[in-house]
Amino acid sequence: MNIYSRFETAFRQAGDALALICPGGEDWTYARLIAEVDRAAAALGAWDVGVGDRVLVQTEKTPEALALYLACVKSGAVYVPINTAYTQPEVEYFIADCRPALFVAAGRFDAEVPVAVLDGDGSGSYWRAAAPVPTVDRADDDLAAIIYTSGTTGRPKGAMLTHANLISNAEVLCAAWGWRGDDVLLHALPIFHVHGLFVALHCAFLNATPVILLRRFDVAALVGELPRATVLMGVPTFYTRLLDHASFDAASCSNMRVFISGSAPLAAQTFAAFEQRTGFRILERYGMSETLMNTSNPLRGERVPGTVGFALPGIAVRVADDGGSELPRGAVGNIELRGPNVFKGYWRQPERTAKEFRDDGFFVTGDLGAIDGEGRLTIAGRGKDLVISGGYNVYPKEVESLLDEMPGVVESAVIGVPHPDFGEAVVAVVVAQGDVDQVRVDRFLRRRLARYKHPKRVVRVDELPRNAMGKVQKKILRETYADVLET
Repeated sequence: MNIYSRFETAFRQAGDALALICPGGEDWTYARLIAEVDRAAAALGAWDVGVGDRVLVQTEKTPEALALYLACVKSGAVYVPINTAYTQPEVEYFIADCRPALFVAAGRFDAEVPVAVLDGDGSGSYWRAAAPVPTVDRADDDLAAIIYTSGTTGRPKGAMLTHANLISNAEVLCAAWGWRGDDVLLHALPIFHVHGLFVALHCAFLNATPVILLRRFDVAALVGELPRATVLMGVPTFYTRLLDHASFDAASCSNMRVFISGSAPLAAQTFAAFEQRTGFRILERYGMSETLMNTSNPLRGERVPGTVGFALPGIAVRVADDGGSELPRGAVGNIELRGPNVFKGYWRQPERTAKEFRDDGFFVTGDLGAIDGEGRLTIAGRGKDLVISGGYNVYPKEVESLLDEMPGVVESAVIGVPHPDFGEAVVAVVVAQGDVDQVRVDRFLRRRLARYKHPKRVVRVDELPRNAMGKVQKKILRETYADVLET
């Protein structure tokens, strides 16, 4: 079944009830949302976007952008969102890799594929409205979206998510988190990421409940909107910033039902400070681009800080050795998953896909963890060197490749170190000659790399530590420079 069919049934029942509450802008009802989705789907048809075609999207967070997403899945196209911070060279890689039938941008962009403009008010070149199109039937295994993610040794790869992946996870999460007809979601997450687009919005859309749509994260705006919300989903940075805000207190949360955190580890001290300030124990869960949500602390029951809870219904989670054999409870090993939430594979990378799956169908996440006697999962670290800063993935190899092109840089190693606000921050350790410092690195990367990927600190060394095989020992670097941001 096409996931939009599930949404549309709920939308039509909701009718003139509020769908998108837009502070500073015009609110949309669910009836309006249906009409705008139909309009966007007709526009896609006018651009000759067909079933299975990819639509690459880099737009601001607006109601029109959400209508575009829903129109893509309604029409059987494959939605491919990318970060709004990506620069032109970065965007060109995604165009070359996913081969879109259409690139929808927030402004003018020169490319070798058709480019439409979605400027947030419906007046851009994207809106070539035509007759409404019917919702296209989709099989469980048909693609709904491609979400780009990456390891540390190469370019981003596209995780192929099917209609069945999205439907099953939305249903499981609505049940696990007790979604109610009177819930109001406070949404301050980006919509190019699974957390904001699929996890948060799908819970609201499946139940046709209101969404307070903040265009970006602003702690003052968040505090101001809390009194009319019941659910907040955020990254740990949301909660550290709330705790730092003078007017945030228990009274601000009097209407709230649950606070949910993910995309990066939540510090135990943040959990404790939040409970002391508000009386709420943040609900932490574990997911990833390839699998959506896998585990969750319970809505009702003990939420243990530092853990990501139990496997969600229908999802098998195990901790295994490098050969795929399950380890005893309490032992640290590779986190592996199997279930209807697990993606179809990596776009145009069948060999990589085969490498990441065991013969029995379990997906090897690359994360390390342990399961205790009660079945709770604790994340111990990452087998890969991925850095998660403020909920965004930063892939060291990508940053290193650019740094190594910089005049004066001999070689570089990019690591993540603890940061009280972002969870982790990017640090570059470089061997260099001449004037290579923080200011010059920032200037060199400014037009080449999204700002959140820039190193927060540049450390110069005479040589990088290596093992007998010549591989840079990043573990030593992380231990050596764990406190570098405090100096």
